[in-house]
Amino acid sequence: MSSYGNDFNYDFQVSVRPEDAAARKVYYNYEMGDFQVDEMPGLSVFTRNAAGDIFHTYSAYARGLDILIGAYNFLDLVPKGRDEAELPWTMAWVRRHDDYEDDHKAGSGCAC
Repeated sequence: MSSYGNDFNYDFQVSVRPEDAAARKVYYNYEMGDFQVDEMPGLSVFTRNAAGDIFHTYSAYARGLDILIGAYNFLDLVPKGRDEAELPWTMAWVRRHDDYEDDHKAGSGCAC
């Protein structure tokens, strides 16, 4: 189900309204923190009972969503891991197959 066109993302603190961003502090992941971007990752799970009542059963934010990013599971097994200490933001290393510079293939030992 999409949250497009409604306040769901604001209600669950994963989207930031401009007036909140101007304050430079926002509520995200169950705490107040520095404003970084106007959309942040989050996942919520709901269930509906036979009477039609809806219950919020689970929410996860930030690192709590790592299990859903399959690449992390593999990177956590290798010596350098996610190598995030050298990068400006989490997942900065992610590239689509056509996002690398042309010289990436040269010298990489890849016959792609």
